[in-house]
Amino acid sequence: MSDFDAVVTRYLQAWNETDPAGRRATIEEVFAADVRYVDPLAAVEGHEALDTLIGAVQQQFPGLTFTPGGVADAHHDQGRFTWHLGPDVAGFDVVELDADGRIRTVLGFLDQVPA
Repeated sequence: MSDFDAVVTRYLQAWNETDPAGRRATIEEVFAADVRYVDPLAAVEGHEALDTLIGAVQQQFPGLTFTPGGVADAHHDQGRFTWHLGPDVAGFDVVELDADGRIRTVLGFLDQVPA
């Protein structure tokens, strides 16, 4: 497993953590304080806003978990990876790391969504 695959694993753990305190702790560990997250449905900045977004997604898709769609493709401080949310949602994200190895930018894309 590359270092970047480890980042992806922790990233998905943040999205799958349903305990609010545990989720917040994971977010603070994995993401830069000024993280910027953008996908077709949301655009947020900072730990608090990202935490709120993840909680809302968990409410929208109760019981589903994010899983990796394969190995990450990375170079320098950026990478891309695919993911699945249950059987009906799939996409890919491009992330950029800061100097401390935390995620500072996420650009998300949805490839498959329910009708």
